[in-house]
Amino acid sequence: MSLKLDFRDRCAVLTLDRPQALNALSFGLIREIGAALDAVAASDARALIITGAGDKAFCVGADIKELQDRPLIEQKRSAELGQAVFARLDRLPVASIALINGYAFGGGLELALACSFRLATPNAAMGLPEIKLGLIPGYGGTQRLPRLIGESRALELILTGRTVKAEEALHIGLVNRILEAPALDAVIGFAQEFGGYGLLAQRFAREAVQRAATTTLENGLRIEADLSTLAYRTADAEEGMRAFIEKRKPQFRDA
Repeated sequence: MSLKLDFRDRCAVLTLDRPQALNALSFGLIREIGAALDAVAASDARALIITGAGDKAFCVGADIKELQDRPLIEQKRSAELGQAVFARLDRLPVASIALINGYAFGGGLELALACSFRLATPNAAMGLPEIKLGLIPGYGGTQRLPRLIGESRALELILTGRTVKAEEALHIGLVNRILEAPALDAVIGFAQEFGGYGLLAQRFAREAVQRAATTTLENGLRIEADLSTLAYRTADAEEGMRAFIEKRKPQFRDA
């Protein structure tokens, strides 16, 4: 196995475990990630944290040796595999957090982009260098990066293939926070900032924000109204409003 799945403080911790290869994404590892996401969805975890083994890399991207001398149909299927597995992060019942602990290049950054949040250690460095190989990102980078940091900045990073350090990544909105050691403790603390709230409300909020990127403001407001109305119909909403009036902490039950 090239992947470890552990549970700590109501968080699932998924560790890419190929430190000798700087946690490069083999096709086998991508399939393992997909299976692990199913296990997380079936668990009682309140958040998913994804990180890389060792202190050098989160993930340096695709295993280039696997990409050479393959028929075009296999190349396309490989891109579709990576896209499909990474898209499952959007459909998880809990939010996901990428702990970028070192290098995050190519498919590694694309994996982080598919997460709900990205938190980086001070030594983090990230980029989409596919252009230097005569290629372009294939696991969602051309779609998620502009939605996150804007078209102009995204196109610059994709066409130059340049590396972005942690401070710049924070400045342009590529990461949410820069962490100090011990990084995993800090990420778990971040997850606990929202992990105690009801999962249904979190899911409705995430869906509304995600759909905003692919529709007009007018349609987005309709989506928000529909999802807000659904939220009002949950037992958690009744409990939350009752607790507010009674000046006590709500006891959410994800119902």
